[in-house]
Amino acid sequence: QVQLVESGGGLVQAGGSLRLSCVVSGGTWSNYVMGWFRRRPGKDREFVARINWSGSSTYYADDVKGRFTISRDNAVKTIYLQMNNLKPDDTALYYCGASRGLTYRPSEYQWWGQGTQVTVSS
Repeated sequence: QVQLVESGGGLVQAGGSLRLSCVVSGGTWSNYVMGWFRRRPGKDREFVARINWSGSSTYYADDVKGRFTISRDNAVKTIYLQMNNLKPDDTALYYCGASRGLTYRPSEYQWWGQGTQVTVSS
């Protein structure tokens, strides 16, 4: 059983920064592509960023490119999302997910955490 637990969300002013973490337990860590997703108020879950096993391949949604950075520490089975220059439109519940495939589609992620709330005030 794969379990994912996110942390690091909170309230921040526009222009500020946060770093989200997602700790993974169970399963075979090296098999998984890891991704960050978010659900903004009134919208469906959407892709934010993903990273492959070695960290050599990353991919970002256009509206976070240049502001957010995904990374992973395989020694502690944790992925991170460094979010800089946050905007009110980034307000959302942020989830991490694990997938067996190199994908950005939420439907192709098999395991999910419960999410951590990020609120950006103007």
